[in-house]
Amino acid sequence: MALVEVQVPDIGDFDEVGVIEVLVKVGDTVKVEQSLITVESDKASMEIPSSQAGVVKEIKVAVGDKVKQGSVVVVVEAEGAAAAAPAPAAAAPAPAPGAAAPAPVAAPAAAPAAAGGSVTVVVPDIGDFDEVAVIEVLVKVGDTVKVEQSLITVESDKASMEIPSSTAGVVEELLVKLGDKVAKGTALARVKTVGGAAAPAPALAAAAPAAAAPAPAAAAPVQAAVSAAPAVALPAHQPTAPTGQLPHASPSIRKLARELGVPLAEVKGSGAKGRIVEADIQGFVKAVMAGAVQTAAQKAVAPAAAAGGGSGLNVLAWPKVDFDKFGPTERKELSRIKKISGANLHRNWVVIPHVTNHDDADITELEAFRVQLNKENEKAGIKVTMLAFMIKAAVAALKKFPEFNSSLDGDTLVLKNYFHIGFAADTPNGLVVPVIKDADKKGIFQISAEMSELAKKARDGKLGPADMSGGCFSISSLGGIGGKYFTPIINAPEVAIMGVCKSSIEPVWDGKAFQPRLILPLSLSWDHRVIDGAAAARFNVYFASLLADFRRIAL
Repeated sequence: MALVEVQVPDIGDFDEVGVIEVLVKVGDTVKVEQSLITVESDKASMEIPSSQAGVVKEIKVAVGDKVKQGSVVVVVEAEGAAAAAPAPAAAAPAPAPGAAAPAPVAAPAAAPAAAGGSVTVVVPDIGDFDEVAVIEVLVKVGDTVKVEQSLITVESDKASMEIPSSTAGVVEELLVKLGDKVAKGTALARVKTVGGAAAPAPALAAAAPAAAAPAPAAAAPVQAAVSAAPAVALPAHQPTAPTGQLPHASPSIRKLARELGVPLAEVKGSGAKGRIVEADIQGFVKAVMAGAVQTAAQKAVAPAAAAGGGSGLNVLAWPKVDFDKFGPTERKELSRIKKISGANLHRNWVVIPHVTNHDDADITELEAFRVQLNKENEKAGIKVTMLAFMIKAAVAALKKFPEFNSSLDGDTLVLKNYFHIGFAADTPNGLVVPVIKDADKKGIFQISAEMSELAKKARDGKLGPADMSGGCFSISSLGGIGGKYFTPIINAPEVAIMGVCKSSIEPVWDGKAFQPRLILPLSLSWDHRVIDGAAAARFNVYFASLLADFRRIAL
């Protein structure tokens, strides 16, 4: 049996880590990927697995030792390696476990690494996508690339990802170009690899019968060959000790994560005790490519998701102040409505790029008409408000400018063919927005009656979710309270909201003289991701013209 030194693999950016537990003893039979020791940095712990199956002949570390990448952990008598040499007789008398007898094994194992040649780099598993488009080629023929250096950038319908090289060398040929569609296994480039240091292997093999060869010289090539061999498909190990903050994953899983550019710290492990397995890596990649998950790096540089994701703002902590030291205070809990609406308003204001246009509507004739209607229908008990006319005007404006009657769904604009108009209602517990459904199919009196019923339900706290859902466009009216203009916050997932303040008599020049006119201030807030400034200005002007001459509704 050949004796193989199992070394510490790549454990990240740590010079040295302490051994806190030895999980095997001399004489134990270990499998590939079975944990041998547990190491700990200043912030996390991790198990170090075996890269070789066999029987533990010697343990090279103890609890409290410091180890790093390349440190020898154990010496294992490798399984299935005896057939390589009938020369053990020469090494048998040697008392040292690392005598020169294992040297012949090194030659055939290391020989493949010596042969430089061309390697075809292919696309690894990138999730449940038949094909993704190449949007950038990051290298050219003649470039020298390193392992994990990005070669191309691909893009699905919702996310992009760089595909790294699985080998180091010189790019001989690029097999894809911008606009090509690629999938798992698609050839990207041919890379001429650089010959390894194992070229002297034949000489080493020839020297095998010489018992005088020093033991370390024989053991090193064996380790190089054995540790490189299982890199493709290693069985998952079962951890036996709890982990800290450092992601718990085997070297093969770490290698896979590096190949795919996956930040292990952001992957939740599904294996025993939180161990990250291959399925976790693949699931994370699929989620990122589908746009369902953003990495920390994406959140740091990308705007909030169009569907209304978090903002990722790096803001100062909220100030902590002892108000009592300045004078008497009392505390009052926010109402349930204010807590809910406050969170929604905060999200909408941060995520949606608001712009507000201000304009004026001359409602002199419309107000006279409204007063006349109320006098004529006083016995009916239905009081027509100016808001009912504004709801009908909003429907007409939405029909003329359909992008205002839409919602964002990722990168897709959903245009609605129905007209549900919300109106802000002030209640003792806070602001709510009941919705008039199918306002395009209802007259002024029906809308006024429905508004009255919904407003009463709002004041009584009896509005249900159905009464406040499905809105296409909202109107926030300060009515007779006062003020001139303001910036209403868009009620997501809508893309615009109309704010109106108290109307007032103002002098308006008619070409000959100033005439007293009743002017209604308008404030239209709109989502700049969907609507541009020219469209917003036209919408506001058209809305004002409808209120100035309501006969235009019939046109």
